[in-house]
Amino acid sequence: MNCIIVDDEPLAREGMLLQLQDIAGLTVIGSFNSAKKARAFMEENKVDLIFLDIQMPGTTGLDFAATISGETLVIFTTAYSQYALQSYEVEAVDYIVKPVKKERLLKAVQKAIGYNALLTGQNAQMESMDAEFMLIKSERRYHKIMFKDILYIEGLKDYVVIYIEDNKIITAMNLKTIHNHLSAGMFSRVSKSYVVNINHIDSFDNHTIFIKNTEIPIGDVFRKEFLDLYLGKDLSGKL
Repeated sequence: MNCIIVDDEPLAREGMLLQLQDIAGLTVIGSFNSAKKARAFMEENKVDLIFLDIQMPGTTGLDFAATISGETLVIFTTAYSQYALQSYEVEAVDYIVKPVKKERLLKAVQKAIGYNALLTGQNAQMESMDAEFMLIKSERRYHKIMFKDILYIEGLKDYVVIYIEDNKIITAMNLKTIHNHLSAGMFSRVSKSYVVNINHIDSFDNHTIFIKNTEIPIGDVFRKEFLDLYLGKDLSGKL
């Protein structure tokens, strides 16, 4: 994957470059101190992944990410943890708080590489939906996906990623569209980027849902609806 670094701090860019050079599967093709310079570079060059700071002079990382096409993935690297939920609203792959630790960086990169492989090899398409399952066509075969087996669904740019136990399937569809076809009693939209199957939730707090090893953020505007569905009554003020 071709990647670039966008950060207004020279030392942060250099540190990130040193860490990325040791990770197989990545090629750093540019390093920039502003979104403006990165955007100009991307107009002439294919970029698969951006390591992007948030607080920068001029265009912020969040504003820049909102303009990036679905073909380019984003991992935020920032000193400020309070922007984590906003990062998912612009469909970032991951959010790393500085100082960046190597093991945390590697985890984020592996996630991005997996998504990139899905996107570049994506040829699945939704064929139909029934009351209890959906049919997805991939590589000349039809796959029957039972709704009860879906753990959660993630919106990723112009696609959705459907997670089923140890498998995931990506298909071109808007997250809102697929959510509207799912059982309202089983699935809850919990943020701009996630729909969860409430039957597979292991635990949650006021900000995060835990399903197996995945942490899913709860958006402020979706919290009450989720709690009402999951608990049967409004307990949002007690968490």
